[in-house]
Amino acid sequence: MGADRSYAYGAAAGLLGDLLLGDPQRMHPVAAFGRAAGRVERALWHDHRGWGTLHTLVCAGGVTALGVVAARAVRPSFTGSAALTAAATWAVVGGTSLAREASAVGDALERGDLTAARARLPHLCGRDPQALDADAIARAVVESVAENTSDAVVGALVWGAVAGVPGLLGFRAVNTLDAMVGHKSPRLRRFGWASARLDDVAGWPGARLTAVLAVLAGDDPRGAVRAWRADAHRHPSPNAGPVEASFAGALGVRLGGTLSYGGRVEHRPVLNGTGRPVQVSDIGRAVRLSRRVGMLALGVTVAARLIGKGRGR
Repeated sequence: MGADRSYAYGAAAGLLGDLLLGDPQRMHPVAAFGRAAGRVERALWHDHRGWGTLHTLVCAGGVTALGVVAARAVRPSFTGSAALTAAATWAVVGGTSLAREASAVGDALERGDLTAARARLPHLCGRDPQALDADAIARAVVESVAENTSDAVVGALVWGAVAGVPGLLGFRAVNTLDAMVGHKSPRLRRFGWASARLDDVAGWPGARLTAVLAVLAGDDPRGAVRAWRADAHRHPSPNAGPVEASFAGALGVRLGGTLSYGGRVEHRPVLNGTGRPVQVSDIGRAVRLSRRVGMLALGVTVAARLIGKGRGR
């Protein structure tokens, strides 16, 4: 039980550190991992799924193994285990940075500074901003807040509860690899296949928990459930679908539709079609919902770990 309590204290401290401090401004571990993964990609790249699978195993497997070694090294010390968990949680959770970037775009839109909003949007998501008007940018921000609440907060906490520090680090590594090579460009369609599929699997439980918590924490629980049940399966992503649909219903807005990534236009299904169009003011509402979901996720995952491990003894 001592190990479980040290995880609980560490995870809470790490999430509090993210809330108060945001991401590390220098020498960010995730950025360092991204640079290392990029070097491995350049060394291994072939237009072949097998080589992409090797890239995924080397990068994600290496980080997870490092987490195992570090966790074992501090296991005899309650304080050391809690401190390591806190540092890992702070490093991999990005809720505050997500809120800051979304709010920065929202502030620019509130001022009527569309140029500044377009310049800031790529910090948050991969949409092509130049063709977007204010309402389309606001919709992109709300969708990104919803999806990244799962990817940058809840998913990591879920895997931390399951596997401790290795789970925290491994999930973040998989999610980062998907962002780097998991998109369907001609160069990465085969090479990034393994990273994309592994991210789908790793993100599955966190996405469903995020959707459930959005129902509980949102302004319209019935609307969130209705949108989730009716529209989540229509989204091309098995994990973004439940999250975005649940957020859309909880906020009473309509998400989805036409968007552009890297010059590629996609026509996605509308989520919560009975909702109203997204307005600039909905960015702040989405950020507040995201924060509530993150705090609830901490409580749920820590409680699940304590109860589960206790029953296992």
